[in-house]
Amino acid sequence: MPQMSRQDPLIEHHTVDYVPLAERHGKARDLFTLWFSTNIAPLPIVTGAMVAQVFHLNLLWGLLAIALGHLLGGVVIALASAQGPRMGIPQMVQSRGQFGRYGALLIVFFAALIYIGFFISNIVLAGKSIVGIVPSVPVPVPASILIGALSATAIGVIGYRFIHTLNRIGTWVMGSALLAGFVYIFAHDLPADFLTRGGFNAAGWLATVSLGIIWQISFSPYTSDYSRYLPADIGITRPFIATYLGATLGTILSFAFGLVAALATPEGTEAMVAVKQATGALGPILMVLFLLNIISHNALNLYGAVLSIITSIQTFASHWTPSIKVRVVLSGIILAGCCVVALGASADFIAQFIGLILALLLVLVPWASINLIDFYVIKRGVYDIASIFQADGGVYGRFNLHAIVAYFIGIIVQLPFANTSLYVGPWANLVEGADLSWLVGLAVTCPLYYCLATRKQTQKVRAAKLGYTD
Repeated sequence: MPQMSRQDPLIEHHTVDYVPLAERHGKARDLFTLWFSTNIAPLPIVTGAMVAQVFHLNLLWGLLAIALGHLLGGVVIALASAQGPRMGIPQMVQSRGQFGRYGALLIVFFAALIYIGFFISNIVLAGKSIVGIVPSVPVPVPASILIGALSATAIGVIGYRFIHTLNRIGTWVMGSALLAGFVYIFAHDLPADFLTRGGFNAAGWLATVSLGIIWQISFSPYTSDYSRYLPADIGITRPFIATYLGATLGTILSFAFGLVAALATPEGTEAMVAVKQATGALGPILMVLFLLNIISHNALNLYGAVLSIITSIQTFASHWTPSIKVRVVLSGIILAGCCVVALGASADFIAQFIGLILALLLVLVPWASINLIDFYVIKRGVYDIASIFQADGGVYGRFNLHAIVAYFIGIIVQLPFANTSLYVGPWANLVEGADLSWLVGLAVTCPLYYCLATRKQTQKVRAAKLGYTD
């Protein structure tokens, strides 16, 4: 197995190009620590509190729905992550093998928008967290936002190895802190209605399951970015298992912690306030650790945004191999633009932006469907890497109409069932409070793309049987 030498630079020198076999390094367990640590953060904890506060489930039914949703959705992120060692390229670049060189720009654009949206939201959240951690030491909000943004940018610029190193440390620190929080809550007096508050309702239970599935799918456009340096002979199974366990255990623990904290405090208490109240003296320590995790997680958003933008530019400049300087410059430009937006953000900016991002998941579901069917069922992991980087798309062409048609149909069929802040479809309330559009998207896109993609091959087989030749 290739190992990194002492001469290897700390700052990652690859961008969207292929990682040669001689430069592969790391172990599958690195994927466990990355996705476990990444998901122990305020946002999943706040979302977990919604299970009791919004969907009105009790502890037992809430935990069951949380676990089922993430265990089902985790299959998607794990299958996407397992592609990295085989391909050795970022996820968005790999999409050229499915959509064609220029056709892949469809999803690259949306992916970049999602990354930037989360980056802005997280630096606003980090800025507010810095202000609130030590009230006795006044730090202006603008300065706090800049501190959070610069910290995340530094991590993102250094790149792949440093991100993995931070999350290896974060797994032990954040995991231990969260378990200590559970112990503290259960070691103290709980409200009389802790086990009985809420109950079972089909709408709330299905909404929670759907939320878990959507949560996992939302990570799929950049999972192989963090597995592409692994040795090619590592196979599919080990990266799949490591990613699956890390992503599902991290999110289930965080969602469950939010649910428990909400039930351990008076009904109606705001989620993060509930965490502080329920964990007592441990609360301030958790807040500091959550802040550090926000910054570390935000580095992934910046890293993904930079790779997506470079992929877009490189689509029109096939002979251009971006350098470290390009990644640093683009990181600085994104940082400046995002800080301008964040500094002028309104009080409800985060809620509005998260609503936009969740609405954009409508475009991720058909992409994930096409990606997984193409990789695992049709091409079975065998791609022509050289063609992916050719100006004309090589064997994949400039546009793959089969994938593009299936992609847009996959979006269209979801619209009647969509239940987002931007658009509510006419059949959105078949199950009140649950957005089931993702289920329709998967059910339609997977078989449709398979039929379209294998149609030409089937026609050739039939022609051969009839004795026709080209």
